[in-house]
Amino acid sequence: MNFELKQELYTYLCSFATPNKCDLIEKNIQYRTRHITIVLEDIFQPQNASAVLRSCDCLGIHDIHIIEKENKFQAIPEISMGSSKWVNTIHYRRDENNIPFVYNKLRANGYKIIATTPHNHDLLIEDLPIDQKTALVFGTELKGLSEKAINQADGWVRIPMYGFTESYNISVSAAITLFHLSEKLRKTPTNWQLSEEEVLDIKLEWIKKVVKASSDIEKAFLAKKLIRNNL
Repeated sequence: MNFELKQELYTYLCSFATPNKCDLIEKNIQYRTRHITIVLEDIFQPQNASAVLRSCDCLGIHDIHIIEKENKFQAIPEISMGSSKWVNTIHYRRDENNIPFVYNKLRANGYKIIATTPHNHDLLIEDLPIDQKTALVFGTELKGLSEKAINQADGWVRIPMYGFTESYNISVSAAITLFHLSEKLRKTPTNWQLSEEEVLDIKLEWIKKVVKASSDIEKAFLAKKLIRNNL
């Protein structure tokens, strides 16, 4: 489907939604970014998974890469507050080669891989440069990141801590990191915005989730366009 037809379809679907919903889509898409993305390795507590999704949506982080090993990623709707509808989750359920597969895929798309760890030799979060597309990797609640995830990363970062506890909860760690970096990103001249094509594609995804029977409406719309074009 070409850009013009997508735009027509989006406008048409908006006529089946309330003006408030369409206004929210237009407002929120301005803050969406793929310049920062996150990778979650084997998160097993549903409440933490849900909280991470919610933070990503609130902070405009659109893509979440989810590596599932021993644990299947699950979100609790009451905690995620429907955020799973508005972000893009990419699941990886391969074998022990999950880490190199995901890292290579991200690097091919221009990302540098930054593992989050609590170790003192790592870069502090406020010192992390974000001029390049960045994928932040977070580990399990108990063990943190696997050695493979840490060793194969391009860099390492930590959040300052001043207490006795060894690390932050995974959902808290993700929220702090993403808030700091997303605020920093939007204050820089870095081109963090989505492309025009990406904006339209995401707006279409969102409006289809808002409009009831959107699939049937889309089919009818495209059928009419086909008939008109053949006349």
